[in-house]
Amino acid sequence: MTEGAQQLATIETAAARPRGVITLALLLIVGLLMLGSLGVGPVRLSPLTVLGALFGGGGEVEQVIVQQIRLPRAILGLAIGAILGLSGAALQGLLRNPLASPSLFGAPQAAAFGAVLMIALGLADVRSYALPVAAILASFVSVFALLAVAGGNAGMLLLILAGLAISSLAGAATVLVMNLASNPYVALEIAFWMLGSLEDRSFHHVMLALPFIAIGALILFSQRHAFRALSLGEETAQSLGVDVGRLRLLVIIGVALGVGAGVAVTGTIGFIGLVAPHLMRPLVGHDPAKLLLPSALCGAALLLAADIAVRIIPSSSDIKVGVLTSLIGVPFFLYLIVRERRSLGGGMA
Repeated sequence: MTEGAQQLATIETAAARPRGVITLALLLIVGLLMLGSLGVGPVRLSPLTVLGALFGGGGEVEQVIVQQIRLPRAILGLAIGAILGLSGAALQGLLRNPLASPSLFGAPQAAAFGAVLMIALGLADVRSYALPVAAILASFVSVFALLAVAGGNAGMLLLILAGLAISSLAGAATVLVMNLASNPYVALEIAFWMLGSLEDRSFHHVMLALPFIAIGALILFSQRHAFRALSLGEETAQSLGVDVGRLRLLVIIGVALGVGAGVAVTGTIGFIGLVAPHLMRPLVGHDPAKLLLPSALCGAALLLAADIAVRIIPSSSDIKVGVLTSLIGVPFFLYLIVRERRSLGGGMA
């Protein structure tokens, strides 16, 4: 057995933890949050009423509320939260950097620019398949630009600077498109859409996003063993048969498909991809291959919980879920930076 294979076997052995229990617990939490999402709103429904309406029982009003109004919202919360958590774990595994996430590297901002440009130019509306395609292409360009500028072995500072530049450019381009919009109502609609929300989404939006999200998730999951080998270093991974260049391209495609499709139907929802993997590492270990599924489930739980919270927080108007995730995610990001700085200081000492 080669040295790289021995190291890989050591990682697999060290990561052998009761993940089945953790996964079942996460599935239970996600299921309960789905049930809560179907019951919370202007008309409160009990869990039994929700289950009855979901399977064709109860009154006609309850069936309409659950099946046609709230179910698409809950499905999108589940799918988009999952792909954000999965994308964050995949990027962190690819770049071997705990601060990697789609939102920090401009993927959602670029996807928003692609979608906004199509809307402002009148080339597509919010119900057109051209919208997620444009968002996916823009997201692909942003992640590819990040890897091209910073490189796969870039340090934390360089990654943050490159991501900040890409995010700022995409944000500025989006604002420019809004300023140049001929119709002020279009600009206002874009501004509210940019805040990120699952409100008033239908099964048409589900059908727009879900196929791209599913394909992106399959691509990222298919590379889980390559992430484990890459954690030993690029040279070791290549000696174990991993094509690092192909892996980077597949991760770019998977993240672009999932994040781009999600942004196209809900707007920008940040920090889920950063927070979810960090919450799961203490429970499942640092093996990138073992982290993907728990991070996806955690991301789904976080977004569903945030969407429930914006409906129960007292306010004169609906709070956008993207605003809430940012309010929670920014302090968490700052905490990670401080922790990383302390660990570097301790290592130098």
